[in-house]
Amino acid sequence: MSGRPAAVRRAGLRSQLLLAFVCAGYGIGAAVGWGSPGLALFMGDFGLSAAALIAAVSCFVHARRSGSRFRPAWLLFSLSSAMAAGGNAVWGWYEVVLGRPVPSPSAADVFFLCFAPPAIVGLLVLASRPANRAGWICLVLDAWLIGGSLLTLSWSLALAHTARIANASGESVARAALSLAYPLLDIVLVSMVLALHFRRGSVDRSAVNLAIAGLALTVVCDALFTSPLLRSAYQSGQLLDAGWFAGSLLLAYAPWRARRVQDNAVGPGRQARSGSRPIAGSLAALTPYLAAAVCTLGILYNVVQGHRVDRFVLLTGCAVVLALVVRQAIMLVDNIALTQELAQKENHFRSLVQGSSDVIMIAAPTGVLHYVSPAAAGVYGREAEDLVGTELSSIIHPADLGGVVHELRRFLAARAQEEPTTRIECRFRSGAGDWLHVESTVNRHQGGLLLNSRDVTERVRLQAQLQHNAEHDPLTDLPNRALFTSRVAQALGGRRAGDQGTAVLFIDLDGFKAVNDSIGHQAGDELLVQAAHRLQDSVRATDTAARLGGDEFAALIVGDGTRDQAAREYQVHEIAERLRLTLSQPYRIGGGEVRVAASIGVAFAEPSITPKDLMRNADLAMYRAKAGGKDRVELYAPQMQAEVVRRTELAGRLRTALREGEFALLHQPVVHLASGTVAAVTAQARWRSAQGVLFTPAEFLRVAEDGDRAAELGGWLLEQAVAQAADRAGAGHPVPVCVRVSAGRLLDRTVPLGSVEALLTRHGLPSGALMIEVSGDDPRISFDELEQRLIELRRLGVRIALDGFGSGYAAVNALRRLPIDVLKLDRGLVEGVAESARLHKITGGLLRIAGDLGVQSVADGVDVPEQVRVLRTLGCTHGQGAAFAGPLDEHRLRRTLTRGKYPVPGGGPAAPPVPAGRSLPLQSRSHAETPVPPT
Repeated sequence: MSGRPAAVRRAGLRSQLLLAFVCAGYGIGAAVGWGSPGLALFMGDFGLSAAALIAAVSCFVHARRSGSRFRPAWLLFSLSSAMAAGGNAVWGWYEVVLGRPVPSPSAADVFFLCFAPPAIVGLLVLASRPANRAGWICLVLDAWLIGGSLLTLSWSLALAHTARIANASGESVARAALSLAYPLLDIVLVSMVLALHFRRGSVDRSAVNLAIAGLALTVVCDALFTSPLLRSAYQSGQLLDAGWFAGSLLLAYAPWRARRVQDNAVGPGRQARSGSRPIAGSLAALTPYLAAAVCTLGILYNVVQGHRVDRFVLLTGCAVVLALVVRQAIMLVDNIALTQELAQKENHFRSLVQGSSDVIMIAAPTGVLHYVSPAAAGVYGREAEDLVGTELSSIIHPADLGGVVHELRRFLAARAQEEPTTRIECRFRSGAGDWLHVESTVNRHQGGLLLNSRDVTERVRLQAQLQHNAEHDPLTDLPNRALFTSRVAQALGGRRAGDQGTAVLFIDLDGFKAVNDSIGHQAGDELLVQAAHRLQDSVRATDTAARLGGDEFAALIVGDGTRDQAAREYQVHEIAERLRLTLSQPYRIGGGEVRVAASIGVAFAEPSITPKDLMRNADLAMYRAKAGGKDRVELYAPQMQAEVVRRTELAGRLRTALREGEFALLHQPVVHLASGTVAAVTAQARWRSAQGVLFTPAEFLRVAEDGDRAAELGGWLLEQAVAQAADRAGAGHPVPVCVRVSAGRLLDRTVPLGSVEALLTRHGLPSGALMIEVSGDDPRISFDELEQRLIELRRLGVRIALDGFGSGYAAVNALRRLPIDVLKLDRGLVEGVAESARLHKITGGLLRIAGDLGVQSVADGVDVPEQVRVLRTLGCTHGQGAAFAGPLDEHRLRRTLTRGKYPVPGGGPAAPPVPAGRSLPLQSRSHAETPVPPT
């Protein structure tokens, strides 16, 4: 792009040099008489005709190619030049071809007289159009002021003398009129040139300047030609013809100059120079006074010379003065109207600025604040007067100042057309001395900056809180699994990639379930909080302690760069032993002591190991520690891969159980917390062993999550749930059913839409009676694909529930992206909602979000009446758990549906009713459900 403007500039310079060379050559030839009288006549007549013809063709071709509003002006200039070409051609016919003087008047006079009118109209087209009627009147008056003044001066100096000579010599009326017509038309043309010179438009300014220069040069030569002294001795081919010749060539070159300037302006950062505009505006304002001064000089000339003031001069002078008075009156009225309008707009914008809640600041290029709106007192706690005169950098946090300066410099260096505004976010010092998070929209303002700022401190705090909640466990405030996985990835990457001293510890509290069963979940939560504090206090500031879920914790021990692997393993093993002893110390719970043990698995980083594999190795080591007797530390060894083989065998047993029909389907009621009615049921699979014992197949389900049996188990669960729901509906119990399907299986397309629709049709179950429950807390899933999949299911009428709301990514990411009908509170929130004030606030906030979004809410794991009362108070609409019923077989479920409702503990306001026209979508449970006794 940089080569093209340079080539255009070189071509423009060559054309200008050529133009100057041709004009200079013609001028030299005219000065020396062209060498012979015949050649002088030929160049003085046909040479001028050719130059005018070139100008006519040039303007005409440019007008045909141009699409701007100035196209008619160039056509008129082409016609004017054609008239000049015709007049010079006729003149040459007489002098060169016929060899006799040109008669007066003649056809040449007709052509020459027709030169000025098109040029005058063309200049009117080139002028910038006045905005209103007063502008047009002032334009006409300006032209008359100039024309009348020039006419007065010309009449006093020459025209009156010419008229008297013509009258005294007895010339005909035609010859006398012709003698006066040329100077009068020239005066009109000069008036237009002067009046419009400071009113030309901003487009094609170079072309307009050249066109005006060409016409002005032509008019000057015409004025000299009409002078009696020069005209009496004039012959074609003299130096005066060089002026006409140069004027025609300037007019021919003018339109193409505009195109070159536009091509040259393509370069980045090029801006139009506007330094001459104030001067041009001043001269335009002085035009009427200068014209009146010229008119006065014309009258004074007659007085000083002792001549009687000519009646024509007196009348013209009076007309000029009258025009000046009218013009000033019009301008005065227009200025008054503009002043009133400006005052109204100023008041309007002042009201907007002063009444705005945003702070508007104007800073000079040096960074000094010149204006600060009154809103600064309410936003920053500082009066606007105190901020005016200070440097912007003095109120910006030092840590943010470098980034702000870099962004502002980049913004000011960019082109205004490409980037009119930018946004910056930094911290401002308030009047109280603390730092506020401020977001500002920045615009350019007279070389400086215009900042529109607003306080976003609360938004930043809320975002930080939501981010913290998404990455931390709500009970212990330790990092959750997602954040811990991210920290492990950071430790394995970057400059620590080759450090094999990095280790991951997986910790499981042995005997924690017995604590929950014996003294309650509240005591269990208190124990988990104390264990989290002990774990956090036992690791270094550079390490990370996390709660992965339930009673499982983890710790990341970052390597110290030592090359002695054996020493490093011994060191980390000692850390794990101390941690085991710390976690195994008695816990003070409710005035008594509670003991649990800790099983810890340790895995060290290896070259090219992934975070997933490292955490899997630590998990395998922890299970080996539990299998080896618990309350011990186990280092990972490659031999533990045998556990993977065992899991494969378990997957085979799962396949056999599916084939032999060893799985049974149970349902747990979802109860309306206000009325106690059963709003839906959740389908849950149970495995019946060969001994007839029914239990939750947690281990087999974990195997199925990563195996090929997941699709088969999920298909069986969905088939049985729909079939039994249809049977219940036929028996008079039309209760919606919810089936849990993992997000990973949905993305694997293991539940085709066609099969779901065919299944509902085959069993005669309405699509609205089925809900798919999905969990969005897996950071590995693609929310774009999952969102599209859920939208397709909803088009079939299937409802969607979000499991685990309030933990992990489900609280922020999934809620923001996925089409959800029901939000299911995470069991971890419900377990401590009645005892923990922190969980009480978090749960209340989440339920308010559900209410604002207009979706149903279901609490999972409602096991005690206190939880029912608290959840009702917080606005939860439904719940499921041991407080009402555990998972039921079909016989017990139908007896429950016949009874219709459960007793609901009182003591709190009723939850908001279900929105009209919407039944509660189905809910399901996680794998960590309350165990069900054998039936």
